Amino acid sequence: MNQDYIIPNEWSIIEEGFNEDRVKSSESLFSIGNGAMGQRANFEEKYTGETFQGSYIAGVYYPDKTRVGWWKNGYPEYFAKVLNAPNWIGINVCINGEELDLNTCKEIANFRRELNMKEGWLSRSFTATLANGLTVKIDTKRFLSIDLDEVGAIAYNVTPISADAIVIFEPYLDSGIQNEDSNWDDQFWNTVNVSAENEQAFIEAHTMKTNFHTCTFMQSEVFVNAEKQEITPEIEKSATKVSFKYVTQAKANETASIHKFGGYVVDRNHETTQLITAAKNTLKLAADLGFSTLLSQQKEAWATIWEMADITIEGDVKAQQGIRFNIMQLNHTYLGKDARLNIGPKGFTGEKYGGSTYWDTEAYCLPFYMATKNQEVAKSLLTYRYHQLDKAIENAEKLGFTNGAALYPMVTMNGEECHNEWEITFEEIHRNGAISFAIFNYHRYTNDYSYIPEKGLEVLIGIARFWHQRVNFSEDKQKYVMLGVTGPNEYENNINNNWYTNYIAKWCIDYALENIAVVKSDYSEDYERILAKTKFTEAELADWKKVTDNMFFPYSEKHQVYLQQDGFLDKELITVADLDQSQRPINQKWSWDRILRSPYIKQADTLQGFYFFEDHFSTEELERHFDFYEPFTVHESSLSPCVHSIQAAKLGRMEQAYTFYLRTSRLDLDDYNKEVEEGLHITSMAGTWMSIVEGFGGMRIKEGLLSFTPQIPEQWDAFSFKINFRNQILKVNVSKKGTEFELEGNKELELLVNNNKILVKPNSLVTV
Repeated sequence: MNQDYIIPNEWSIIEEGFNEDRVKSSESLFSIGNGAMGQRANFEEKYTGETFQGSYIAGVYYPDKTRVGWWKNGYPEYFAKVLNAPNWIGINVCINGEELDLNTCKEIANFRRELNMKEGWLSRSFTATLANGLTVKIDTKRFLSIDLDEVGAIAYNVTPISADAIVIFEPYLDSGIQNEDSNWDDQFWNTVNVSAENEQAFIEAHTMKTNFHTCTFMQSEVFVNAEKQEITPEIEKSATKVSFKYVTQAKANETASIHKFGGYVVDRNHETTQLITAAKNTLKLAADLGFSTLLSQQKEAWATIWEMADITIEGDVKAQQGIRFNIMQLNHTYLGKDARLNIGPKGFTGEKYGGSTYWDTEAYCLPFYMATKNQEVAKSLLTYRYHQLDKAIENAEKLGFTNGAALYPMVTMNGEECHNEWEITFEEIHRNGAISFAIFNYHRYTNDYSYIPEKGLEVLIGIARFWHQRVNFSEDKQKYVMLGVTGPNEYENNINNNWYTNYIAKWCIDYALENIAVVKSDYSEDYERILAKTKFTEAELADWKKVTDNMFFPYSEKHQVYLQQDGFLDKELITVADLDQSQRPINQKWSWDRILRSPYIKQADTLQGFYFFEDHFSTEELERHFDFYEPFTVHESSLSPCVHSIQAAKLGRMEQAYTFYLRTSRLDLDDYNKEVEEGLHITSMAGTWMSIVEGFGGMRIKEGLLSFTPQIPEQWDAFSFKINFRNQILKVNVSKKGTEFELEGNKELELLVNNNKILVKPNSLVTV
């Protein structure tokens, strides 16, 4: 049974009623971020119940020493982890001598929490009867500013109902925090200075090992019935904490309020010696604007984001809520402002996966950012990997590869591999293919070739060299084979000839060969520079060609399908439909041994190849492979349903496509995988966007033209989306009557719609 407490609403995520069993789940679901920092939806006031505290700063990490029982050559020495950062949101509240704590209140009524997606803020309200019998109404609102991205703001209101009250607000900063996922319970932070002056407080701290210097800061104002109170607070300091104590009085039904501004400045953006000065400047900007003006600016900033990124769905509130939640959380995580950053699978919503970069960025996120931001943001994501090419070559060298072969890491912060499960670190090498595919996808979509001679070709050469060395020639098969790999389906380890990995390896080498020829012919200066830098020789080309011409692909004549790997048909082929539902999810119910011997597929594997390389196969071949593999797929990876939704739509199976769409869009809201309290599935949210745009909208690039084959689920009346295609903004509106195309700008655009060419002129509507 999936969770079902989030109230359907087109523009908000809403929870009503307080339930201590779902506090950690809600802390994930109501998380907020602004690309530079983020936080779980922890309560501002003290809470003694079960909670998962989490505030995070983009790009600040700690190398937690690897913990394995049996060390193997090539293991990374650490797992780089996004850190639980010093807490700036805390406000202890005491009313008539009683601490406010939802875990100890006599009674809690009218509890409501709302994440307003349209305007970018989080609110919470409830009425509580405290242990001393006093009834109070609490109302809070907070947001992380998009414009001033080092600042967050909180308005916290207390209204005593049953009697007059002395209200004490105690805003604090606390750097005595830990990560839940620490391997050795190491101290990740060293606090170097705690200071306070003029109602401002600062904690300077740096990370151990990586030595990122940060300053966490705060400033507060207190009001009664919106009138500012001149109160000199008491200051309390310890080695890792500083707090201000404001004592004020409110009559029954009067409201005592505190406005708190806080956040982080980091030496990634400021001089290490100037962090307190930078924090003071930031606080002055925030305080001069005040909470209301900052909130108005927040609403405008989110209106700008939604203007481009929104997808509207008419007639299906749950589907609408799902897609907007996904789009919002993607923008919480990465806005494309800082090319040094990337997109962690949990974003700023939890510690799992360490906040690091995975192949998800290239395989799933790039299309979303290309279409809803611009090609510069997408190019930044490619450049991020280019800057880490040297580390990718180092990673390959540690595993015994030579001659500039590059193996991009499965998990990274700075380009070094930091994942230490051997079957993934050494074997899930298909990630290399996603890096090359992203370069291809970027060029295909933007028609901007400049990245390839400037940077991309070096990456393609390093990856091609890796694949050339990773295969070996089988005398028995008279083909090149790839042994001991893990494909996208992580429920099979150490298998031979994973079709997807073999296929993308061949494609990568072919793509490198193709681009070497183009750059040699059209960009001779770049070509000479790349030859010198990579020590590339044209003798390598013939060796590569031999591999791509003779790659082995396991195939079943009986089923007329490519086999996921050599031994797939040796398994006991019992479909998911015949699996006892009490055994789901199998990753939480079964031993790993049992999973590995089963036919069950965690996520699209062979079908991932059919998604990437759709043009290489006929619709009949896709249908055959879909019908063979989907019945064995348990979709226990968040990255699986979106690919299946797109392919079901291509096959005209709209009911199935819709079911997969709902699963991907509401994966976290409905907690399909029973793990939402650990954080959200950010990168798969980009797949949700693809489910609509590429699945139901049928968007593709064909012959250099934007192409659509629109369909609409029966449950919807209409849906619409916008895309930025080669710096032209196209709005697509699909209804049961037809599809409308509207173009902004001053240039016309030729499209393919259902394989027919149409011309869309600026600022005019074309209906098909």
